[in-house]
Amino acid sequence: MKCVELVGGEKVPALGLGTWKMGVGDADETAQIRALQAGIAQGMTLIDTAEMYGDGRSEQLVAKAIAGAGQRDKIFLVSKVLPQNASRQGTVKACEASLKRLKTDVLDLYLLHWRGSHRLADTFAAFEALKAAGKIRHYGVSNFDVDDLEELSAEVPNNSCAANQVMYNLSDRGIEWDLYSKCRKEKMAVMAYCPLGQGRLLNNPGLAPLAKKHNVTNAAIALVFTLRLPGIISIPKSSHEKRILENAAAADLVLDAEDLKNLDQIFPPPRGKISLAIT
Repeated sequence: MKCVELVGGEKVPALGLGTWKMGVGDADETAQIRALQAGIAQGMTLIDTAEMYGDGRSEQLVAKAIAGAGQRDKIFLVSKVLPQNASRQGTVKACEASLKRLKTDVLDLYLLHWRGSHRLADTFAAFEALKAAGKIRHYGVSNFDVDDLEELSAEVPNNSCAANQVMYNLSDRGIEWDLYSKCRKEKMAVMAYCPLGQGRLLNNPGLAPLAKKHNVTNAAIALVFTLRLPGIISIPKSSHEKRILENAAAADLVLDAEDLKNLDQIFPPPRGKISLAIT
């Protein structure tokens, strides 16, 4: 499994598991847990969730999957605080609620889900307090563009923000213009959410020839595209064990120069600044 090195030297899997919309509605919970456990068994041991997802039900589902796998010590667990909860005291309270739902004593990475009305200084003071108390190991942000990161740099110690989670996939390549390089300069990992374009790329005919060439699915081609750049962690979500196993094939796949040229023709890279894609 390809890894990404966080600030401080810790290495985490470059291909992880997303959980948006899991644990919600009438979906088969047992099948979802089995899918997550299949991913864990394939080395996709970074699991991303959030208090927002299903009002905490996704976190509860993750807790069941981890307990069933019996591998909490091998899991890099990520969750997020909603902006409306991200005051100095609210962040601490939200984190403690997430820890309770996840049935764990510590989060490996805790992110501000997106910017809200609370001062960044207050949110990050809470992050520092949670870290000092041993309740989180790393902290970071989500949906922050270059100007947000520049403002953030005035509020937090250098190289203390471990990651920025943003939308990135073949059809949403805007971060390649300036945000990706900014994160690299600031030593932040980039976590790519919706790396399959919210499912749009699964049946894209332009990916079919490459998928056939490498004997993988369209999804694996889309995922390995995000993983081609250093410092990127891709977190696809699937509730189906079969698709999780297909996604896992991306971990060992390498696209050659011709493959990348073909993808650039179908999905052109940005030619200027593009507003950050958010969902």
